[in-house]
Amino acid sequence: MQTIRNIVILTGAGVSAESGIDTFRSAGGLWEQHRVEDVATPEGFARDPNLVLRFYDMRREAIQTKQPNPAHEALGRLEREWPKKVPGGSVTLVTQNVDDLHERGGSLGVIHMHGEHLTVWCTACDTRHRWTGALIDRPPCPACSAPFLRPDVVWFGEVPYRMDEIFAALSEADLFVSIGTSGAVYPAAGFVRTAREIGAATLELNLERSQGSQWFDETRLGPASEVVPAWVEELLGR
Repeated sequence: MQTIRNIVILTGAGVSAESGIDTFRSAGGLWEQHRVEDVATPEGFARDPNLVLRFYDMRREAIQTKQPNPAHEALGRLEREWPKKVPGGSVTLVTQNVDDLHERGGSLGVIHMHGEHLTVWCTACDTRHRWTGALIDRPPCPACSAPFLRPDVVWFGEVPYRMDEIFAALSEADLFVSIGTSGAVYPAAGFVRTAREIGAATLELNLERSQGSQWFDETRLGPASEVVPAWVEELLGR
């Protein structure tokens, strides 16, 4: 059996869905009654910035009322306890989600490759700020006072964040785990093949098989709030 020291975990919308956060791929490509092209692309923002800002203001407000579920809490526990069980071992948690439920579930070093709802980006001075309020009234940037704050979310057509860090972690991984992802959005959908190329074991935990399920050594199906805690318990040997 392969010795596991370094674990890279990718999470998607299926982890947060059980906390009441909608996925944009549900309901025929609509995201809370909006076309993804209208609210999650640079072109949509340029065409109707008020629509986009109101949409993200509502989601930013809603996310703050949601609570982490057992999947988030189990991954937080794994991050804390794995280095104790395997000295020198590491857990790198990469998420496609833009909520803060991993952090509230106990995870510390989360890589948000698609940005975060609770930060904003000033396109005038290229700074980012923690933000819990609204953007629709064009508040000034805390750093430069310019009224050019936008959601700090990676839209379709934009480059995901911290890719160098992600691929560096994948290059050292002994185990790659994908949780609650569709396997349809690149570059994240290609991480499993990157992991396989360097010889890492691969595991999929999902409600149903993803589009890239054939690339995984093993797939376990079920709600994230059930399959993730069970896997963490198994891995920690308790």
